[in-house]
Amino acid sequence: MAEKTFTRKQVADSGNAKNVLFIINNDVYDVSKFIDEHPGGHEVLVAVAGKDGTEEFEDVGHSLDAKELMLKYKLGTLVAEDRVEVKKKQYNWSDNDTKDSDSGFMSSWKFPLLLGVVVTVLYSYLFA
Repeated sequence: MAEKTFTRKQVADSGNAKNVLFIINNDVYDVSKFIDEHPGGHEVLVAVAGKDGTEEFEDVGHSLDAKELMLKYKLGTLVAEDRVEVKKKQYNWSDNDTKDSDSGFMSSWKFPLLLGVVVTVLYSYLFA
């Protein structure tokens, strides 16, 4: 069975507060039956009805369970000419950032430590 296809115009014309259709990553979803169960409230779903909600969906950072649940509400995909490139966010979990920040004495943990030692010695010398 071929997957149903939609144009962006069809989604825009069909999406409203009662028929909550929207696009996420070039897929079309109808969450009309899920609207009252949505943990973020129905307002956020109605706000993107008839639109592309990819950015909003990704910004919230949905769990894997939420993404799996979405499959239940998928109606189809966008036609090829209405598709946009899906950009996956890249996360760099390596230690490269910490290596760069430790390179300077003033930007590392060593400066506050040394400053604390100097202040302690001066205080002891002047007020002891």
